[in-house]
Amino acid sequence: MEAMLYALDQINQDPDLLPNVTLGARILDTCSRDTHALEQSLTFVQALIQKDTSDIRCSNGEPPLIRKPERVVAVIGASASSVSIMVANILRLFEIPQVSYASTAPELSDNNRYDFFSRVVPPDSYQAQAMLDIVKALGWNYVSTLASEGNYGESGVDAFMQISREAGGVCIAQSVKIPREPTAGEFDKIIKRLMETSNARGVIIFANEDDIKRVLEAAKRANLTGHFLFVGSDSWGAKSSPVSELEDVAEGAVTILPKRASIDGFDQYFMSRSLENNRRNIWFNEFWEDDFRCKLTRPGIKLDPDKKKCTGEERIGRDSLYEQEGKVQFVIDAVYAVAHALHTMIQDLCPGGTGVCPNMDPVEGRALLSYIRAVSFNGSAGTGVLFNENGDAPGRYDIFQFQMTNHTHPGYRVIGQWTNNLRLNLEDMQWSGGDQSLPESICSFPCQPGERKKMVKGVPCCWHCELCDGYQFQLDEFTCEMCPTHMRPLPNRTACRDTPIIKLEWHSPWAVVPASLALLGILATIAVVITFIRFNDTPIVRAAGRELSYVLLTGIFLIYLITFLMFAEPGVVVCAFRRLFLGLGMAITYSAMLTKTNRIYRIFEQGKRSVTPPKFISPTSQLVITFILLSVQVVSVFVWFAVVPPHTIIDYEELRPPNPDLARGILKCDMSDLSIICCLSYSIVLMVTCTVYAVKSRGVPETFNEAKPIGFTMYTTCIVWLAFVPIFFGTAQSTEKLFIQTATLTVSMSLSASVSLGMLYMPKVYVIIFHPEQNVQKRKRSFKAVVQAARVSQKNPDEKHNGETKIEPDRTQ
Repeated sequence: MEAMLYALDQINQDPDLLPNVTLGARILDTCSRDTHALEQSLTFVQALIQKDTSDIRCSNGEPPLIRKPERVVAVIGASASSVSIMVANILRLFEIPQVSYASTAPELSDNNRYDFFSRVVPPDSYQAQAMLDIVKALGWNYVSTLASEGNYGESGVDAFMQISREAGGVCIAQSVKIPREPTAGEFDKIIKRLMETSNARGVIIFANEDDIKRVLEAAKRANLTGHFLFVGSDSWGAKSSPVSELEDVAEGAVTILPKRASIDGFDQYFMSRSLENNRRNIWFNEFWEDDFRCKLTRPGIKLDPDKKKCTGEERIGRDSLYEQEGKVQFVIDAVYAVAHALHTMIQDLCPGGTGVCPNMDPVEGRALLSYIRAVSFNGSAGTGVLFNENGDAPGRYDIFQFQMTNHTHPGYRVIGQWTNNLRLNLEDMQWSGGDQSLPESICSFPCQPGERKKMVKGVPCCWHCELCDGYQFQLDEFTCEMCPTHMRPLPNRTACRDTPIIKLEWHSPWAVVPASLALLGILATIAVVITFIRFNDTPIVRAAGRELSYVLLTGIFLIYLITFLMFAEPGVVVCAFRRLFLGLGMAITYSAMLTKTNRIYRIFEQGKRSVTPPKFISPTSQLVITFILLSVQVVSVFVWFAVVPPHTIIDYEELRPPNPDLARGILKCDMSDLSIICCLSYSIVLMVTCTVYAVKSRGVPETFNEAKPIGFTMYTTCIVWLAFVPIFFGTAQSTEKLFIQTATLTVSMSLSASVSLGMLYMPKVYVIIFHPEQNVQKRKRSFKAVVQAARVSQKNPDEKHNGETKIEPDRTQ
């Protein structure tokens, strides 16, 4: 109020502002209550209410002389938003302009409801924007809000929440309201509720001084000193009362105040006020007693002996602490705004400078409002005073932080400004314990590379981090995507890399063992062939059937040779030879064996029925039959060549375990498991057929016993291949599938060849080399003798022919 009186004095003494016009004031106390302020505001409008006095007469019968109430042209105030709102609703009905110096509620910016309201302070929507900018500058995205119940607190928080929703990037964890009349323990419950989202350390607080202090006390009782990071509105500002004796809890609190300055002229004016020279202020005596803690004597009132008597010689600032109230600048600016508007209005409506003219009697409120909205001047602090279309002043704020270090005592330090945009000195900020590193108030920490964000429904600032597993990589912060088939993710899963390509290597244990067996087999086969060639015309070689024996040995050689083709580096030529020789060697071997067993079987079956020899038992016929059987395999392979030309592939699926670091692409020929089995299937049919003939020929006499080694060979071969099948297909899901299956296949084939070589030819080589005396011509046996032997065998299948001369049939017939 003294600031308003000071402003009026300055205006009335200024010859250039409102010359020939004196401004006065009618001052009423709102008691900071909206209902009381409403009653008081009726005083302002009494002069505008027309009263019907026609029925009123004095005792002499004449009409009464009623003094007309003083007419006000504008109202300065109030401080509290709730009071200004209540008063504004009345004043607008009577078109009286109102200029507030401290009411910041956003709803007062509604020009439809509060069209006669203006203010020299920015609305809380600007303040909320400034607070949001502070939160973002600190890197926070998850905060709670705390508001005192009532228009100021609730509308401030609403503005902050609305702006944060529109701007995005900041989420509200909790929005807590402090009741007007909190019960015992209410603030402890508030702190407990705020801790339900403990990651939201930042607390945006729009509350009155008392509520702020009790919140800090509750946080201290909960042993949460340093946990909460408060961002306070202008109701906290730079006031010491909310943080008194709670400095450790309030340390680091960031607060905001409309930009202001101390008015030196007012300090001189106010400190010169005394009981003698300030009788116009009817509340000054009360202030004097409170400021100097003394008691004035009044007629008829007994002095309290416990209180000292006021002498009237006390001086403000000398005998009491004095600090300029923060609203002084804005009160002065509000009064000057009305004065400048009246000055311009008089110049327009009353030219000549003679003061108020009839054109302004009475002053039209709506016209004055337009002049108020149009003012623009430098205010008491040197900053511009102007209004926008809603009657709001531009947003200009100082930003403070309550710090306990680098000061002789705890206090507020200016760390930035906000004038439509934020300027914040982060290097000047200090937090609990003097820490200068920015604290965090975020819902979820950033995901690591290779992790995607899985958003929490309805809370855009919160997410769970999920690892891109398997063969996925991080496409963007929200998406994992599978790598292409030929690629695998990087260790940090931020991109894909080419999968290494491998092939069967000669130095691998899976290749060394089969290759060693095959090499030994090839050497043994070559030794047998050389022996047979060297002793080509001896009885044993001739009796073994030279032509078919060389064919059969060729097949055995090719079986051994396929091992080296299976382990050779895949290429078009290698793949073609694999297809050709994989089944060819076995087909040659078992075609020759089948021809032999069939010949023996037909000879002895024919001998049981007739003395006429069967057809096609000559060596030439045997070769023709063998090559006919073999042609089926060869033709099939060449048809395969025509339909699907041989080529290499890189198989990325075969060696693709759950751990992508172990994934490998395998360079191999285009031969699937099924095609390998199909390639061998004809040889297996020959093998089974040969085994069947060997079984049927088991009753042949020992003197005609070549069928029996073949039988043993086939039995053993069948056992080898029966063992091969479960191993080959049972490892289909193994990570070592290629190596195991290739090794199994080649070893099985080498064993089959070795069984044939060992049982059919090694005994003959042994006799040829070590017992040449047995390699002599035996007495020839005609087909008639064969028939006789067959019939004897039929009659006595189990009888031993002791002492019988061994007769070798003449194989050359």
